[in-house]
Amino acid sequence: MRPLTLADVFALDAYEAIREPYRRAILAHKRDRRLAVGDRVTVVFEDRETVRWQVLEMARVERLRDPVLLQHELDVYNELVPGAESLSATLFIEITDVAAIRPELDRLIGLDEHVSLVLGAGAGALEVPAAFDARQLEDDRISAVHYLRFPLRGDARARFLDPEEPARLRIAHPRYAAEADLPEVTRASLIADLESDPPPLLGAVPPPPSIAETLAPTPSGALLAEGVRVRALRPAQPRAAGHVILESRGGESLAGADPALLCELARFAERFGAELAARHGPPRLEADLSGPLRWHLLAGT
Repeated sequence: MRPLTLADVFALDAYEAIREPYRRAILAHKRDRRLAVGDRVTVVFEDRETVRWQVLEMARVERLRDPVLLQHELDVYNELVPGAESLSATLFIEITDVAAIRPELDRLIGLDEHVSLVLGAGAGALEVPAAFDARQLEDDRISAVHYLRFPLRGDARARFLDPEEPARLRIAHPRYAAEADLPEVTRASLIADLESDPPPLLGAVPPPPSIAETLAPTPSGALLAEGVRVRALRPAQPRAAGHVILESRGGESLAGADPALLCELARFAERFGAELAARHGPPRLEADLSGPLRWHLLAGT
């Protein structure tokens, strides 16, 4: 399955126009790919459409318009897109009692060693262990959300593609044991994944917007991203390579800034500083000490 590119991502205004029908289509699509394994674990199988939805929603919430930053997010999310010889899934541990979340999660430490896809039945069954994302694993803690893959090569792939072969998910943790058969509709959707790219849920994707269309002009420059109280801009006349302005949307001064505003500003600085560092080396930060609160991120000298 091909990874997503900028050509697969709607510009924000175009996405807003089709979001509701797309959301309904995605929910129906994910319903066919969702499987409860016992009473506390749900597995949702990912594909290009489910991942595209996550990227679009992230860009919508963060008001993300810069193609460079969108490409960075695509690089991250594309790790969830399955390949020609694997299935990709997100595993959710669902605990509704807030007070019980940590103790219940602690009981399931080591879950990554006990999840598998079972093909066939009886003595001839083939067990395919799930490969969890190692970056999410710790020796003494467990997350409620995990990304995993089931590698399907050779005989495993052939058996999965054969609808006559039973297929089920198994969790054999000492403190949580459960199994669930893959429903016919789920199996058919996953077989289609392995054989070709899924068609877009809403038909053909329009051509990617140009940078000029993506970067909306503002009095201070070109809008890159917008938060609750902070926005990031590309100035019309940059002082140095990669120059990004971070400013308060309400025009507050440094003296009038409250802790919540400063925290949001710091989060923006961390995010855009990492992008700047990746392209131009360690950045420097300059602050306007008079007038509206404004920080400048620039490539280091």
